[in-house]
Amino acid sequence: MKIAVVCANGKAGKLIVQEAMERGLDVTAVVRGENRTVAKQVIKKDLFDLTADDLKDFDVVIDAFGAWTPETLPQHSTSLKHLCDILSGSSIRLLVVGGAGSLYVDPAHTAQVMDGVDFPDMFKPLATNMGKALDELRARSDVKWTYISPAADFQADGAKTGKYILGGEELTLNGKGESVISYADYAIAMVDEAISGEHIQERISAVAE
Repeated sequence: MKIAVVCANGKAGKLIVQEAMERGLDVTAVVRGENRTVAKQVIKKDLFDLTADDLKDFDVVIDAFGAWTPETLPQHSTSLKHLCDILSGSSIRLLVVGGAGSLYVDPAHTAQVMDGVDFPDMFKPLATNMGKALDELRARSDVKWTYISPAADFQADGAKTGKYILGGEELTLNGKGESVISYADYAIAMVDEAISGEHIQERISAVAE
């Protein structure tokens, strides 16, 4: 299996590259600058400059794009649209590192995590923009996408336990009543989905056991 990890130099991207390589997959890191991952194969190119030809030989493309400043937050939508457009109509699967703010907290799917009174104001613009990108992705029937949301507490430096619970559209709590996962365990869930391809055109989520 040939996998391209776009924006591989980010914290999530690097761990996804590492996890995939540890499992013997053929991994290419797509980076704008110097490669800081363990991947030996590299495409040095900005995400927005990628073409269909750049990605045509891959089975799976993993989108680890992230934007945090007010002026770049809309790029969650524009970057995902660009990747969808160049993969449109192909058999290549697109897996997206998503956000938790858009997870639902009720069975009717009318309320989301980011709607809660305890949701930090500083994260609302990020959650809103990522949620908008997911809504736009749902409208794409021409791409074999999967959107993977982490738990509400997404810990960059958390331990790798090797265990997680796979959830769906709703916020899932573990046996301790927590919604938490490390980037390392999230990477395991991402690579598991890359290998299995069981949730095409679905949003799934992952929480630590």
